Amino acid sequence: MADWQARKHLGDHHELRVIEELQQHGWTVHPCGQGTYPTPIQRALSACDSALRQFPDMIAARGSAVVTIDAKTRMRPHTGRYAISRACIQAGLQFAGANAPIPLYYVLGDACSDLAVLTPAEVSAYTMAGHLHPSGAYYLIDARHARPFKAVFGATPQSMTA
Repeated sequence: MADWQARKHLGDHHELRVIEELQQHGWTVHPCGQGTYPTPIQRALSACDSALRQFPDMIAARGSAVVTIDAKTRMRPHTGRYAISRACIQAGLQFAGANAPIPLYYVLGDACSDLAVLTPAEVSAYTMAGHLHPSGAYYLIDARHARPFKAVFGATPQSMTA
């Protein structure tokens, strides 16, 4: 696995891509979560096991619809699977339960692929038919289980008028 700086660099680029895609689909997007905190708070959170470490990366609205998004990029793009940490899934399930009916979506992808979407509940359900990483820290989800980005977030306003 790449070092933290390499993962952060890829993750930041993926988050920007997700924000741009959401905006193209008519969503207003605002960052939230650990990435928005001052460095001392980020460091302190990294030293504990709080679910706040896994807080969604952004919140978005279109009309009266509100969603939260956790952008997840793949470090190895050609495996046909997504790896999502067990801690992330546990925190995601807690977040979704505490904030219903606002959904939490994992927007998955990399620079070479279309964006795909899963919820924490879907990841949890698919792990029954999926694989657990040998370390036990990650669920490996077959990419075929994910829904296309457009199926969840709608068509772009330009394609709706064409």
